[in-house]
Amino acid sequence: MSSAPPISAGDVDLVDLERSLRKPRSLLSWALSLATGVMTLAALFPLFSVLYLLVVRGGARLGLAVFTELPPAALMPGGGFGNAIVGTLVIVGLATLLSVPIGILGAVYVAELGPDTRTATTVRFCAKLLTGLPSILAGVFAFAAVVAVTGRFSAPAGGVALAVLMLPIVLLTAEEALRSVPPRMREAALGLGATRTQMVLRIVLPSALPGVLTGVMLAVARAAGETAPLIFTALFSDFWISNSAPVFVPKAIDDLMKPTPTLAVLIYNFSGSPFENQVELAWTAALVLVFIVLLVNVTGQRLARWSARS
Repeated sequence: MSSAPPISAGDVDLVDLERSLRKPRSLLSWALSLATGVMTLAALFPLFSVLYLLVVRGGARLGLAVFTELPPAALMPGGGFGNAIVGTLVIVGLATLLSVPIGILGAVYVAELGPDTRTATTVRFCAKLLTGLPSILAGVFAFAAVVAVTGRFSAPAGGVALAVLMLPIVLLTAEEALRSVPPRMREAALGLGATRTQMVLRIVLPSALPGVLTGVMLAVARAAGETAPLIFTALFSDFWISNSAPVFVPKAIDDLMKPTPTLAVLIYNFSGSPFENQVELAWTAALVLVFIVLLVNVTGQRLARWSARS
């Protein structure tokens, strides 16, 4: 059979094309495309309006002083929130150390070792329930499990609260990443004599690493912006975690076992303050927090692409 000759631009009847645009089906397609574009712009408007307010109001106070000075008291000028930045990094780091290993190990069991067992089904169900858990309940749990036992508001208590929120995100995204690895790679590894442990560690996990990193970055981004769990667990402080300069990071366990400042709680405290200086610092802290979350996401995407190329 001979194929039909290709249609050139000169063979197209412009009059027929114009008439086709007036057909109900073409008009409906055009109207739906227009509505989709309008709704997309409407959905992006709140995002860009918030970013605009953060840049305009928060950028006015942005400078070196806000990263190196302590929060100001009432009616005091100047000040900063360097201690809150350090506290946020410490607490989110502790939460990451707690949630990521447990989440990845759980994902390996659910996806590879016992995918069809009753335990795996229960773990998936509980993880999905935890994704909708109100963050304040995670704070109440950490308060009862850590603060009430130790008798102190502390960074580890805040880390436990945030780890509860991060764990289901890490587990579910890691499971999906592991399931996306082609079965022929598993079969080839087992056919060459590898054990299941070797297959998981050397074949499946490296292949799924981009998806796993993406889930970890999403969990870190959520944890960095949480406020309610930290009010119940880490509370707040107007001082550095460690008083030893030049780097005010914790150098001993005692540095962690005390109220710890964070950006989210500082924004909560200062945003309702009647003092203009503290309100301005709250806007600047919100801008810095958004930048930190953006930096974490971009870094995670870069690592995922680098891992995929490797």
